[in-house]
Amino acid sequence: MIEAFKEGDDIHAATAAKVYKISIDKVTREQRSKAKTANFGIIYGISVFGLAERMNVDRKEAKELIDGYFETYPQIKEYMDKSIDIARGQGYIETIFGRKRYLPDINSRNSVVRGYAERNAINAPIQGSAADIIKVAMVRIYQRFQSESIKSKMILQVHDELNFSVVPEEKDKVQKIVIEEMENAYRMQVPLRADCGWGSNWLEAH
Repeated sequence: MIEAFKEGDDIHAATAAKVYKISIDKVTREQRSKAKTANFGIIYGISVFGLAERMNVDRKEAKELIDGYFETYPQIKEYMDKSIDIARGQGYIETIFGRKRYLPDINSRNSVVRGYAERNAINAPIQGSAADIIKVAMVRIYQRFQSESIKSKMILQVHDELNFSVVPEEKDKVQKIVIEEMENAYRMQVPLRADCGWGSNWLEAH
């Protein structure tokens, strides 16, 4: 999966090819869609029942997809198990910047309550780290705008997207600054990549 990210491949199609054991050019739209659901669901601890419901398939197919996913990407399962073990031992989990998410129910005897905490132990370092990274990017973009006397304004953050109100003559400069700071907010094994869209409103920009 790391290689697919590095090569800039369609990660969902690459996952489908691996799980269904076919070449990436043979992946159907339906298979890619299922792999996309798996990519976002399995890493957050989704159950066989939950995946079956989300994909509108029977539990047997959902179980086969999850089993195939972990067989293909065993290190993801190792990461998930390790995250839960760390949280059980210290009572919290951390993002890449050291921000803590406390999980007092991680050792609960109630399996439902414990399961929720376990999913948070897996989820929090991923989504929390993503939140950390975009906050770093936002601060650096603001500082660049200040130091370079940019009149354009950052007006909105939505998950991993930033929205700007841009003075027309600053368009190229703003795009350069934003992409530079978003891509360099944090160095990882897989490089961060940012793209840009323009429009008179958010819908047009997409």
